[in-house]
Amino acid sequence: MAEDAISAANGILRSQGYTERDLAVHPAPRGKALLKGNKLLSPLSDEPAVVLQIVTDLIPTSEDLGTGVLRAADLRAAL
Repeated sequence: MAEDAISAANGILRSQGYTERDLAVHPAPRGKALLKGNKLLSPLSDEPAVVLQIVTDLIPTSEDLGTGVLRAADLRAAL
């Protein structure tokens, strides 16, 4: 399940125009998922399903974000 959510989140990020360096989801210890990259001020770690929800509902396309940077605290607050 965790690998499926991580793969799905990365697929969504790629379709939104992000490279892995800019924004990607990685497996983390204890079954968590880690959202990190140059477009995120600090990494965000949570359950894979929560990270998938954040990617699906809260991450703008790369084009819409432009040169901006996302904040993990803002993403959590918007959940």
